[in-house]
Order: sequence, then structure tokens, then C-alpha cells
Amino acid sequence: MRIGLAYNEKPDPAPDADSDSSSDAFAEWDDPSTIAAVAQALSRFGSVIRLKADQSLPQKLVRARPDLVFNMAEGLHGQSREALVPAICEYVNIPYTGSDPLTLALSLHKGRTKETLAYRGVPTAPFTCMETIADVARLPLPYPVFVKPVAEGSGKGVFGTNLCADTAALRERVAFLLGRYAEPVLVETYLPGPEFTVAILGNGPEAYCLPVIGFDFSSLPHGAPPVYGYEAKWVWDRPEAPLAIFQCPAQIPADLYREIERTALDAYHALGCRDWCRVDLRVDRFGVPNVLELNPLPGVIPDPAMNSCFPKAARAAGFAYDELIQEVVRLAWRRITGREPGARHAVPPARAAAVPA
Repeated sequence: MRIGLAYNEKPDPAPDADSDSSSDAFAEWDDPSTIAAVAQALSRFGSVIRLKADQSLPQKLVRARPDLVFNMAEGLHGQSREALVPAICEYVNIPYTGSDPLTLALSLHKGRTKETLAYRGVPTAPFTCMETIADVARLPLPYPVFVKPVAEGSGKGVFGTNLCADTAALRERVAFLLGRYAEPVLVETYLPGPEFTVAILGNGPEAYCLPVIGFDFSSLPHGAPPVYGYEAKWVWDRPEAPLAIFQCPAQIPADLYREIERTALDAYHALGCRDWCRVDLRVDRFGVPNVLELNPLPGVIPDPAMNSCFPKAARAAGFAYDELIQEVVRLAWRRITGREPGARHAVPPARAAAVPA
């Protein structure tokens, strides 16, 4: 096979990490080491053609004509940026891994995601979207609330100070986020319970959850709110001093564990996800898991010290890093052609084994 690898690479040198600067501009893009690790895993199937997802991508795709594109490109401009590479692939009739343009566009826009989930009966916190500072005066939700940019990922715009207890705090954060990201601000009821993330592989009724990851916010710096945002991802959690924030599989009661899996799969199907996706959830005051958001272009940093959630869950399920990337290719190729692209690795341990007794 000839596999194209579509990606966006962080600039070198990357800006210094600073939660109050514009340093998060490229947070969603991948480091060269991640791109190289994915390319190495893909070489199992044949030649790998690197396709930087810039303005010349359509021409590069037409010239290369790969059999399949492994899409990990986050895009740069606009609220539909994650949908651009799949849309280009469809335009030139080249198959690709992962979800289609509609799902990627819906999933990046947190408001549209929550509207779809609510319509499909998947629990998600009450919310509103604010386009101007004047909208603060018409907030239909009780405090406390949590705010974030409506169409960002990788923790961009998600700071501990986004937890608002009153109108003054909300007005300040909405003004800040509107000015910095030039897009609507999602305001949702704050969920006080524990937080989890679920990595999912597969298609249709065969989709399944990898071991659930739980968050231990007690490892955050003293006084920090229990939020897994930009600071926790990129400032406080460093390879030389990693945060002990994750528990995989999460050590929680079996009934809650199963409810988290069920809710994550319901969200996966409601948004029409394909091949793989990570679903973030948090428990409300009634003990019900609520979906925060979906990431159908999950991060896959290869270094275990970097606490990348999808590879962490995959390791707990018995997948080596290369096997995870290769499994996504196999899932996509079977979905597209009904055939296997190559020899299958050993089946990982049954997911049911990860559920607490």
C-alpha cells in the first residue's frame, strides 16, 4: 500500500508555554516526534508519503494518489478546519481514516455537539453560547458555570479561571475569550463530579471502549480548581516532572464504569464517528456521567511520560503504540473495502477484563 500521512507540525521553536500568552496557537498541532512515530507505524503497510496539510495539499494529494490517507491534521483557519482534509480527500476521491467532514465539523463546535447529543438523549450539561459580552446579562443558567471557546481543542482557552461563581467573573472571562479567540464562548453548568476520558475503536455495533481513564485532580498544584485544561496539559505536566493525574483503568464502582462506557458509545454513534475517537465525560451532582466533548482526531503522543490519553488507554488494553496506529488503518480499510490491509496482530485482552469487579 501507499499511505499518505496528513499532518500539521508545530513550529520550531515552539513558543514558550504560558497560559496568559498566545502560546496556545499551535497546541493542537503535532510535534515532529509524534509525526515520525506515526509514519514509522504506518510503514508496516508499505510506503508512507508525508502530506503537510497546507494550501498545497490538494495538488500534493493528486500527484501522490495514495491508497489511503491517515488523517491526523488539525487544520488552521476557521471553525470547520478539522473537516478540511477529509473534504479534500473526498473531492479527489481518495479514502482516509477516521470520521467524515460533517462529524469533524460538528465535533469541533462544542455547541453543535451538545445540541446533537441533547436531541439524541445523551446526557450533557445545560449550556448556552455567547457571541457578545451583552449576552452575559441574559444567562439562563445558575452559577457556578464553566466557560470555554466554542471551537478549540487540546486545552486551548480552557483555564482554571474559567470556572465562574458570579456575574462579574463570567463577564471578565467571556470578554477575555471573545477577544482572544474571536469566536463564541460556550457557557455550561459546572459539573462537580469526577472526570473521565474514554478512547473508542471500531465502527457500528463493533465499536468498543478501551479501558476508561479517570482524573485525579488532587495532583494539581495547591489551590488549582479541578479542571483538566491548558495549564494541566501543557504547563504543569512536563516530561521531566509528569503529573500523576491519570488512573487507567479508573478504579470506580462497576455500575458507574459501565454507564461511562455506555454514554461514551452513545455519543460516538450520535455524532457518526468512525474508526476512533476520544470522549470526555464528567459526572453531575446526581451521579450521572455527562459528555463534555468528543475528539475524533485524538492526540497520539508516543512518549508515555507525556500522558497522551489515547495511547495510555491503548497500552492498558494491550496495544503497543505501533499496533494502535496500525489498528486504526485496519479498521478504516475494512470499513472502506471489506478487506484486511495486512496480517492482524494478536487480539488485545478483552475490554471486559478492565471493568472493576
